[in-house]
Order: sequence, then C-alpha cells, then structure tokens
Amino acid sequence: MSNIAIKVENLSKAYQLGQIGTGTISRDLERWYARTRGKEDPFLRIGESNNQNTKSESNIVWSLKDINFEIEQGDAVGIIGRNGAGKSTLLKILSKVTAPTTGKISGKGRIASLLEVGTGFHPELSGRENIFLNGAILGMRKKEIQRKLEEIVDFAGIERYLDTPVKRYSSGMYVRLAFAVAAHLESEILIVDEVLAVGDAEFQKKCLGKMGEVSKGEGRTVLFVSHNMQSIINLCNNSILLQNGSIKALGNTHEIVLQYQTNSQSIESEKTWPDTAAPGNDIVKLTAIKTFDKNYISKKSYDVIDEIGIMLEYVVLKPNFQLWTGLNIHDDMGNNLFDTHNITSKLYNSIHSTGRYQTIAWIPKNFLNEGSISISVAIFNHQLHEIHLHIKDIIKINIVDHLTTNTLTARGLSQGKFPGLIRPLIQWE
Repeated sequence: MSNIAIKVENLSKAYQLGQIGTGTISRDLERWYARTRGKEDPFLRIGESNNQNTKSESNIVWSLKDINFEIEQGDAVGIIGRNGAGKSTLLKILSKVTAPTTGKISGKGRIASLLEVGTGFHPELSGRENIFLNGAILGMRKKEIQRKLEEIVDFAGIERYLDTPVKRYSSGMYVRLAFAVAAHLESEILIVDEVLAVGDAEFQKKCLGKMGEVSKGEGRTVLFVSHNMQSIINLCNNSILLQNGSIKALGNTHEIVLQYQTNSQSIESEKTWPDTAAPGNDIVKLTAIKTFDKNYISKKSYDVIDEIGIMLEYVVLKPNFQLWTGLNIHDDMGNNLFDTHNITSKLYNSIHSTGRYQTIAWIPKNFLNEGSISISVAIFNHQLHEIHLHIKDIIKINIVDHLTTNTLTARGLSQGKFPGLIRPLIQWE
C-alpha cells in the first residue's frame, strides 16, 4: 500500500497582470475554446518566471512552474523561500482554494488549512458555530465535533468569547481559534501558512508543539510555511526551497535552510572605508574590519578546525579618550552566540591619543557550529556608558566542516549538521 500522502506532478500556476482578458473578443473566444477542450491557454508565454525584480514583456506571470514532489504520510515538511517565491500559491492549490493552470495533484486524506487569519470562518457566526461549520466542511459528524469541542476551546483559550461573533475577535483571537480548529479536527493533512506570526510568542511555541505532536504522535502530514528558520528546523524533517516559482532544492531541512540562508544573504569577510566615509563620530571612526585564518588569509568560508581572527582598524580623531572595542556574534536564526570585548586586555586602562589603531580577536578552533555567522561591532567607553559606534551585521562568514580521516571535530563521524548553537571539542576522560 502506498505511503504517499501528497503527490504533485508538473504543477504550474499562471496569473495575468493588469486587466483581465486578452484585449480582443476573438482572442477571448480562442482562450475559452481551448479551455473547453482541456487545452493549455494559447496566450501563455513559455519561460516567464516569477521574478519580481525584473520587468517582463509578458503580462502573464508564472507563480509556480513545473513543480514536482512527493510527501510521505506522517512527514512534517517546511516550505521556505523569499516573499513572492510561490509558497502561499502552492498551499492554496494543495488546499483546493484555487486551481492549477497545468499539472496534477493526488492525495490521500482530508485537508485542514490555515492559510490566512479567519480562513473558512463566517464573521457573523460565533466561535462555537464556526467550529461546527469547519468540522462539517471536513466531513465530520456533529458528535465527532462535540467530542473535540472542549479540547479546541481549551487550546485556543477563548472560552469567555466562545458565543461571540468572530467578527468582534482580535486578529490574535482569530488565529488562536482557527489553529485550534485546524489542528484538532480529524484531518489527515494539516497545512499552515505564516499566520502563526500573528500570535504571541507563547502561543507560537504552543502551536509548534501541537504540530509536532500531530506529525510524530498522530501520524498526520504537516506542511508548514514560515520565515522563522528556527521553527522550520524544530518542526520539519524535510523542506522544499522555492525560488521564483520553481523548486530550487528539496531534502533534509538543515541542508535546505543553510542553502537558503547562504543564497539569500551576501557573504562578506572584510570591509574597508576611506577615513572621510568611515562610520563613527568626531571621536573615533572604524576604517576596516577583516576576518582571516591563522595564516592571515581572508576567506568567506572557514573550517570548524580553523582559528578565526577578526581584525578591527580604527582611527582616533580626538586625544585623551578611553576606548574599547566589542564584537557580537550571532547565527542566522538571530541567536546570540556570544559577545566579546577587549576590556580585559592590556588596552583596558590606556588613554588613546590621536592616530590609527588595530586590534584582533581570535575565535578558537573547534568552537563554532556549521552555518553562517554575522558579526556586529561596537566602539565604546565602558566607564562613561558612551557608545561611539555600533554597526549590526557588518560582515558575514560561513562555517563548514570538511571532515576527513585526519582531523577530529566535535561532530566526529556523525552525519549532517551537528545540533546546538556552538560545537566545542570537549575533552573526555
């Protein structure tokens, strides 16, 4: 028996920009005649991808183009990509909210979707009535819905407003009830778009936990769209990366997220400025920042076994100021890995005269995890609590693990990205 919950074959979706219609009655009739015979629209141009940054000669845009994939039953799959990549369009087609232009979808089981705040809710009906309405749409009997009612209301936390028309709900209350209904009613496939961002942090965590329970505990299939990469990693085993309406990559979530982040953000291992254009104030300006290995070779990607030096060069414009430099290192998920500063160095009590200075911070080898890290810089006076310069995400580098039989890293012989924010090589006895 097949274990495939969703199978997508050669799926494409075209939208017409501007005025609907071809411009002439004869062409409209030609389009209608082609549609009645089950043929493709004769006025769709081939090869028009959904790139929002370029101007096209055609008024037809392919929101999705030749999408093919299979999702196994019980799998949790993330769908990621930039705005306009086609994520929401794909979910709407899978949810049968809209029809594909070409291609075929086959699936097994009922689908519960949460695509927009209040999708499937009638604003004039109460929360209780909408629960029963959604259950009926999914083909559930009244007794089945009643059995789940108390669990849904408790999860949503809106018992006081259960008999109030949902048009009076806040957007947060709306999405709480909508998710509770979608997650608890007995569907085989749960589709969730970015709407969870409307809820507060506690509720988002609660929803992610419930989706994990739905997938792993109940064996139901979950499709999840989010721009929060940490949520995707925590929930999804596999992911699909969409770019300009096409599948760029699919596979292991850690690898797909790393590819997305590497491609979507520029990697710069060094920056320099002339003194006249350097960031800072009338006291101090940052003229250069550079990363390099122990041989002082600057690279965009460093191995986990590399020592990484971060050099700051700055020029002091006014004498008799005490100045310290600091760095903030964080990953692409926004997690702060660590802060460091040179307050404990020999420069702590030094008074700066005018001139050019250079300082280097060394990150030890076998410390950082695989992935991309961003570096922020500050120059400040700790005693007076004065910040003269602070630049976030000034440069970005990649950390990779080129595991060989001749090197020892924290990952050892395990495969894939090592879990955790950092991965120091701990000595065991």
